[in-house]
Amino acid sequence: MGSFSIWHWLIVLLIFVLVFGTKKLTNIGKDLGGAVKGFKDGIKEGTSSTDAPAVPPQQVTATKVNDPNTVDVDAKTKS
Repeated sequence: MGSFSIWHWLIVLLIFVLVFGTKKLTNIGKDLGGAVKGFKDGIKEGTSSTDAPAVPPQQVTATKVNDPNTVDVDAKTKS
């Protein structure tokens, strides 16, 4: 009752081809494949960066420079 046969899926595919055309379906397939590939590459890059040793952050020197573009501000929390 809840399962579709192959004929149902072929009719649905035929309607999709008639509505969207083969060129749009091809473009959608290429876009979807590119998105999946980009996702996989992103996952690989994310896991490979954890295997590499962490580089310590650079230390900032405490020299005061009188730069006219620098604004000195004190951040306060609102209570």
